[in-house]
Amino acid sequence: METQQPLPHKPAKGIFERFSTTVTKATGSSAAFLLALATVIIWAITGPIFGYSETWQLVINTGTTIITFLMVFLIQKAQNKESMSVQLKLNELIAATKGASNRLVSVEDLTEEELCVLQQHYQTLAEITQKASDLRKSHSIEEAIKDAAEKLEEETGFNHTV
Repeated sequence: METQQPLPHKPAKGIFERFSTTVTKATGSSAAFLLALATVIIWAITGPIFGYSETWQLVINTGTTIITFLMVFLIQKAQNKESMSVQLKLNELIAATKGASNRLVSVEDLTEEELCVLQQHYQTLAEITQKASDLRKSHSIEEAIKDAAEKLEEETGFNHTV
């Protein structure tokens, strides 16, 4: 009889973590949009009642400004968490894939300039491998250049060592 492994202990979320998760899920719902739309409609309908006064305008302006200000921080927290989880999943895929280059694990920690260098590296790799017959064969620029030179040598009979 096989025994089941206990589930790993999941650390308790902090109050702010639970709050931000709940609020971001709620505010991203259709119900939240409909509530916001209803608020604007009710505000617009009450315009004539309040004579379109400055106070009437200030109510919607102040309310939306405060909500927007607070939501920026909640959305950023949720985005940071989501980004980190995606990066970790991608790192796991890179680490688990045979033949994959591990140079890109934790690439999110590089500077923008370093990312541009890597982007150029992969652009060059794409251009070189497009010329090769088997696009799945090479894993580096060096291999792609070597394979392209060998293919060219076979086709032309001329040695194009790089």
